[in-house]
Amino acid sequence: MILLGSTGSIGVNALNIAEQFNLSVDTLVAGRNITLLNEQIKRHNPKRVVVMDKADCLSVHHQNVQSGEVAILEAIEHSSSQHVVNALVGFAGFKPTLKALECGKKLALANKESLVVGGAFVDTSAIIPIDSEHFGLWYLNQTPRPLSRMVITASGGAFRDWPLEKLSTATLEDALKHPNWSMGQKITIDSASMVNKLFELLEARWLFGEGEYDALIETKSLIHALIDYKDGSTTAHFAYADMRLPIAYALMGKVDTPIVDRIDLTRIGGLEFREIEKERYPIWQIKEDLLSHPERGVIVNAANEAAIERFVAGDIRFIDISTMILRAYEHFSGIPESIDAIFALDDEVRRYIRGLSC
Repeated sequence: MILLGSTGSIGVNALNIAEQFNLSVDTLVAGRNITLLNEQIKRHNPKRVVVMDKADCLSVHHQNVQSGEVAILEAIEHSSSQHVVNALVGFAGFKPTLKALECGKKLALANKESLVVGGAFVDTSAIIPIDSEHFGLWYLNQTPRPLSRMVITASGGAFRDWPLEKLSTATLEDALKHPNWSMGQKITIDSASMVNKLFELLEARWLFGEGEYDALIETKSLIHALIDYKDGSTTAHFAYADMRLPIAYALMGKVDTPIVDRIDLTRIGGLEFREIEKERYPIWQIKEDLLSHPERGVIVNAANEAAIERFVAGDIRFIDISTMILRAYEHFSGIPESIDAIFALDDEVRRYIRGLSC
């Protein structure tokens, strides 16, 4: 495989699956965790390695190491491997997605932003989703039946139990205290604001086509997806939150070997479901309009990434992230009609957010 984002949680789990099933690793692409990258190189012996920062090249224990976006795209193009796992974070994953599909590769996609910003220009027929929620929808839909709604679940993030009046005082440290597990900084902040779930609904819309989509909070993160059928019945996908399961299916197509432990329903002590309330998660105000106009996802993504940069820098409050996204969504009304227009709009929205006052 060509693994983009090898030192993140998805990348680590992908390499665990590679080791379990004796799959070869052609290329590793990583960020700044060079210590872990060197351990992965020693264990998996890739043909080539790419890092983001040129300054890190000298610290990488490999004879064939390059850096930067161009090197990533060249690695995808020149590799003989037909499997690409894209676990890069944010808008940076969009060009590699396009390159993988252009080269006829089979794409295991965890970079939701690729579809959020450019789903209209992405051939989803060559994509296998490895987010738990989209894998759950795919898994439930293997036996086609007339359906009425697809539903994904959310944890609720760091502030799901906070009094609403305290949210204006939330710090970066508070936002990173996810109630269920440890993730990277951006996705944890996105979970707290519910932007992550908004993006996953948009991703589902591009993956599975037009239809009715929704989300709800399931506090234990044991149910990842539900499908309501037209006959009135509902099915749910239960599994422990372990990314090895969707990754294994994405890389091998069929899995008969146990990947995760089965959930013992007699020991979980009940489940709790909650509505996603707009008062706690203001971004939910645009859910229906965004699903009706999915091409506008680039506006939300660019505004979100730029606002998070300001929040992390201490320039704005947590609650200002959603406010700025909503302002950008109202300010920009156009729909990009080409890939070049997506990049132009992305840049324009980021400049708008950086200039906003709170």
